[in-house]
Amino acid sequence: MSTLTEAPPPLAPAPAAERPPRRRTPYWLLLPGILWLLVFFALPLVYQASTSVQTGSLEEGYKVTWHFAAYWDALHAYWPQFLRSVLYAGSATVLCLVLGYPLAYLIAFRAGRWRNLVMILVVAPFFTSFLIRTLAWKTILADGGPVVGALDSLHVLSVTNWLGMTDGHRVLATPLAVVCGLTYNFLPFMILPLYTSLERIDGRLHEAAGDLYATPLTTFRRVTFPLSMPGVVSGTLLTFIPASGDYVNSELLGSTNTQMIGNVIQSQFLRILDYPTAAALSFLLMAAILLMVTLYIRRSGTEDLV
Repeated sequence: MSTLTEAPPPLAPAPAAERPPRRRTPYWLLLPGILWLLVFFALPLVYQASTSVQTGSLEEGYKVTWHFAAYWDALHAYWPQFLRSVLYAGSATVLCLVLGYPLAYLIAFRAGRWRNLVMILVVAPFFTSFLIRTLAWKTILADGGPVVGALDSLHVLSVTNWLGMTDGHRVLATPLAVVCGLTYNFLPFMILPLYTSLERIDGRLHEAAGDLYATPLTTFRRVTFPLSMPGVVSGTLLTFIPASGDYVNSELLGSTNTQMIGNVIQSQFLRILDYPTAAALSFLLMAAILLMVTLYIRRSGTEDLV
């Protein structure tokens, strides 16, 4: 009995596990990307910043005199173009979201074996030049053409005339033509992030919502759309940022009354040759976009971007 009640001998301590060798992070792989950003982004940005505070002329040369009044003069002279750029880019972004979300939803959940074909059709405009795509809209929106005739017969032009987007029975050289060009050229930038975000959604969540007697509209409002917010935010940013600085659509489809701030910067750099004003306008545009983007991201309430 004494033998049975004796405590078992203590176990020998297990040998300490050897730590795996610490792997060194190959930071040198970042060197090409850092050099690329320094040479082609940071240095031009610094050069433009110094140009914006210079005074002089092309014949006499420019000197850095820290003339910050160029910023106020540029903003005071061209604030209508700034406002117009925001309005046109915002309108095109909203249209891209309204048109792109249903198509992205269709590709993600309903396309089936046609998914690859539809995706090719979405990116097909990239196979041609940006300039050629924009010039094509001059033919589409030509005066007396079938598109303008259809809009007129549906009394759409009456509404756009009231909104100040068109001029009588003419669509070219109006704000509507510029917004249409922006929407068409930047629509793929909205569809692709939306599709990527929607494709990540687990289909079992939709089945669970149905099991809880949620209607399709409720499922979309409470499940699909909130989970696709990273794609919405990414798509709107990828559309609004380049559209606000675009000048090709306004140059080819608009008129002097529809010029955006990109047209003014291009004219100041290449025609008027007023480099300080052009640089100041560029920095004002960049600062405005950064402010709007920061407020938008904070307001959207999502930290995950596609």
